Amino acid sequence: MSMGLTLLGLLENGPRHGYDLKKAYDERFGHDRPVHYGQVYSTLSRLLRDGLVEVNGVEAGGGPDRKRYAITSSGVTDVHGWLTTPEKPELYLQNTLYTKVVLALLSGRVAAEVLDIQRAAHLRAMRELTQRKTNGDLADQLICDHALFHLEADLRWLQLTAARLDQLAKEISS
Repeated sequence: MSMGLTLLGLLENGPRHGYDLKKAYDERFGHDRPVHYGQVYSTLSRLLRDGLVEVNGVEAGGGPDRKRYAITSSGVTDVHGWLTTPEKPELYLQNTLYTKVVLALLSGRVAAEVLDIQRAAHLRAMRELTQRKTNGDLADQLICDHALFHLEADLRWLQLTAARLDQLAKEISS
């Protein structure tokens, strides 16, 4: 996710201070990984340099002056372009788990154990996400659903691969 475009998107609702942007980001997107203040301010500095935001006011406070940032028309154009450009679907055509299964087979290890260990880890993660989803707000529920659907797809692949291990072992040993 692009931090700059996300901050620009948050600024579309009106001018904000860097502190307010960090707070809004963390509330909506940073449940698992809050953004650091330094990242917010360095990103705002780049956006200002690139003409995507402008300083909309400065307030004196107990510490350093607090700048309020507003999105520019160029910033709005960038956000619109980003929102209307589809993300590249992740195809996972060469993933680590497949590599581990093949290497286990090639080395004479029990590849089913690799799959079982992974299945247990996926199920554990799914239980944690389901608990989080149960206790979360709608945004948290949607994020958890996204992750759960991906984990379910992985579990289907694990099951299919386990059913085909003998065939895979024959093909890679040829």
